[in-house]
This record gives sequence, structure tokens and C-alpha cells, in this order.
Amino acid sequence: MDWTAQIDGYCERLGPGLLAEPANAVTNLAFVIVALWLWPRARGVERWLCAVLAVIGIGSGLFHTFATAWASLADVVPILLYILIYVYAANLRFWGWSMWVSALGAVLFVPYALAAGQVFAVLPGFAVSSFYWPVPLLIFVYAFLLRSRLPRVSAGLAIGTGILCASLVARSVDDALCPVLPFGTHFMWHLLNATMLGWMITVLRRHRLEPHRAEG
Repeated sequence: MDWTAQIDGYCERLGPGLLAEPANAVTNLAFVIVALWLWPRARGVERWLCAVLAVIGIGSGLFHTFATAWASLADVVPILLYILIYVYAANLRFWGWSMWVSALGAVLFVPYALAAGQVFAVLPGFAVSSFYWPVPLLIFVYAFLLRSRLPRVSAGLAIGTGILCASLVARSVDDALCPVLPFGTHFMWHLLNATMLGWMITVLRRHRLEPHRAEG
């Protein structure tokens, strides 16, 4: 594989060069800004998530400037890492599972995502972002299952699901709307995704601050 091969997969990129996607590149600062804003109030695994959130912005920024295969890897790996850490934290805090069981649940996200992604790939309108759609589906399942046990957490996860779905729509219609929107809509994926990932950390933090309050 040629790790330096150029990738042109977005409406805004009309040619080679570091400045070929200005909106897509600059909006990655949103991830770093949200991470820095949440950091002072974060504790434990929340800080790990904040750190990875900042790295997501850096990795995505590299991809939308260099637009190479290696930069694409720098873009997607931190996202996967964030998901795995969050699933682990959710299992540990929301369900009260042991560290080992929580970690196993996080690892099982990978085969789940691969299988569900194949299903989304054949659904009309979902193929473009088929590898991402399993994520809001899983968050929704957690929200549904926690509706009686932790209603506040459930509501927070449901909000996260909605934001991520809107974000994925923006990512998916980028090419289709290119003829009428020269900058495309991928930059909205960055802004909405930064909001959503920050919100998910906030859901964890709020739950941590109310451990003594029984919900329901």
C-alpha cells in the first residue's frame, strides 16, 4: 500500500495541496476547543476521553490537509479509540460491571460494528457512512436499556444519538450537495461531531457527580 497516495473524497477538495480543504481543515479546531473546555472538570476516564478528543481533531486536521493514506489512518484510529474507551466507561459506570467485563464489552464493539456496518452498507442512503452508523445505533440501545435504571443518563444518551445522526447526515450528503454547496457539508460533520463527543463526556461527568442520588 502506498501510504503517500493522495485521497480526494470530499466536495471541498478540488486539487492537491495543504490548503485545498480550508473549511474541513479549520473546523477540526472544534474538537481541540471542546476537549480543552471540558478538561478542567473531567476526572479519571473522562480525561482520557478529552485527550483522545483533542487527538481526533489533530488527526482529522492532518487528513484534510495532507489527504494521504497515512493521514487517513491518523484520522480514523483516534475515533475508534474514543469509542472503545467510552463503551468501557459506560459499561463500568452505567451498568456497574467489573473492569474485565467492561473491557470485554468494549472489545466486542469491533465485531458488532463490522457486522452492523455490512447491513447499513446495503441500505439506501446509509452506504456512504455505513461504518459509522452502528455507533448511534449502539448508543440508542444503551439509552433504551437504561431508561428505567438511569433515566437521566438515558436521556443524555438519546440526545447524543440525535446529534450524531444529524452529524452523519451532514457527512453523507457532502458529495450529493456539492453542485449547490461549493464547500460541501463535511465541515458540519466536524462541528456536530465535536459537539456530540463533548456532550457524551458531559453525560459521564454528570453521572459521576450524582452517584448518591437514586434515579427513577
